Amino acid sequence: MDDINFAVLGTGGIGRRALDYSTKKDSLTPVAACDRNGVAVDHDGLDVDELLAATEGNIASDGGAVAVKQSGQQKGVAASTQAQPTETPIDDIIAESDTIDAVLIALPNLEHDFIPRVADRFAEADYEGVLVDVLKRSRVIGMLDDRAEMLEDSGITFVCGAGATPGFLTGAAALAAQSFVEIEEVEIWWGVGLKSGYEDNRGTVREDIAHLDGYDIETARDLSDAEIEAIIEEHDGRIEFNDMEHADDVLLERAGICDAEDVTVGGILDVRSDEKPTTTTVSVTGRTFDGEVGTNTFQLDDNTSMEANVNGPALGYLKAGVRRNRAGEYGVFGPADLMPGF
Repeated sequence: MDDINFAVLGTGGIGRRALDYSTKKDSLTPVAACDRNGVAVDHDGLDVDELLAATEGNIASDGGAVAVKQSGQQKGVAASTQAQPTETPIDDIIAESDTIDAVLIALPNLEHDFIPRVADRFAEADYEGVLVDVLKRSRVIGMLDDRAEMLEDSGITFVCGAGATPGFLTGAAALAAQSFVEIEEVEIWWGVGLKSGYEDNRGTVREDIAHLDGYDIETARDLSDAEIEAIIEEHDGRIEFNDMEHADDVLLERAGICDAEDVTVGGILDVRSDEKPTTTTVSVTGRTFDGEVGTNTFQLDDNTSMEANVNGPALGYLKAGVRRNRAGEYGVFGPADLMPGF
């Protein structure tokens, strides 16, 4: 595959690691990145090390990277020597998008229609390329499917839910289902240890808290950092989630694997240890063509970090999206529709 020029919207935990990870991937060249206060563009390729140094400490309660003051010095993308301050970062990236093959949307999803509205803006600007997100919420997939015709007409290939779960593990479930003619149940169970990366992943923690009893996306969005810390303390730093509204369910249904109601997602988040509190597994139970009932299980090694399991697939699906786009295939794709590139 020819080199792929790509941009990253958002330089919080996922965005920063995607930029770093891309320097270890063949054929990927990051040419643009932004947070809410700054934008960096270099069509020959960003100096990722310098940009990461400038954005170190991009801690935001909403999970996005913002310019903050530390010792009187501005931090964030705007502090990079490659960048300039802006009040319209997404529009600035769109203005440069003629030479950008793909865009990774690594922005907080604390408003259900935010990422779909970002897609609208690229389509309205006649962008022809790939958009990739790592969103989690099931209900957002329908909003993107409602835009499928618009995206097709625009020449956009949109790969949605392309992280770990949904994403990597959704694709694993689709493969594990191939032994069966009827799926009875899909169970996704994840474990994440975040001690070393907690400061860079506050937005992820906030989105996960929205799945706890008594919370939803609106109440989680309004929590202060102190309130989030109190919830973490209440659970001794180790929070268990059950029956999460993760988009794996609708993504597997739209791919024809099973009914959404047959999919359950849960896991354990430990913000006080780097070690995974439980092994990440995908279990698919079904009936074979000869009437036998069995369970296929896919398991991630405990040494693979959340960062590796989110950003690796995100960039792999980005590559797959570019292949589809260059072949003239446009519209909305899920992680069960594609095999990520390496």
